[in-house]
Amino acid sequence: MLPPRPDTEIVRERIGEYADPVASLAERNAIYKDLIGFVPPRIEARLAVTGALNPKLLDLQEQIRAHAMYPKSFDVKTAQIILFSILLMDLNDAAPLHCIAARRAGATWEELQDAIGLVFLFRGLSAANRGAEILANVAKREAEAEAKAKAE
Repeated sequence: MLPPRPDTEIVRERIGEYADPVASLAERNAIYKDLIGFVPPRIEARLAVTGALNPKLLDLQEQIRAHAMYPKSFDVKTAQIILFSILLMDLNDAAPLHCIAARRAGATWEELQDAIGLVFLFRGLSAANRGAEILANVAKREAEAEAKAKAE
């Protein structure tokens, strides 16, 4: 489901240290951990690489992302369902991340299935199949996390 994690030690050694004066790497990571529960590998790579080579661009990217992802007219759950739908429409591999974020923001399985149904109208069975696969995988992920929490 996810690409391999970047080797951030190699990034530091070969590309450079994270140098964003606006926010620490821990602060940037916390945004994604709060939203999704973890920092996705591609985002982790962007934060490390762009934070070392062009911290101003990284800050601008994060400002634009935050501004667009959290509009005043939608709550986080609704915005994440919409993002999940948009990405599913394109069969984009980031769709599962926004499904996870939607669930963490309170989306029900029924709401996510209804979003998949809307996407199906314009994208067809490939999107319906992919959407169902995503929901099944997110359900599995949640079950595994609950079992792990109970075991600890």
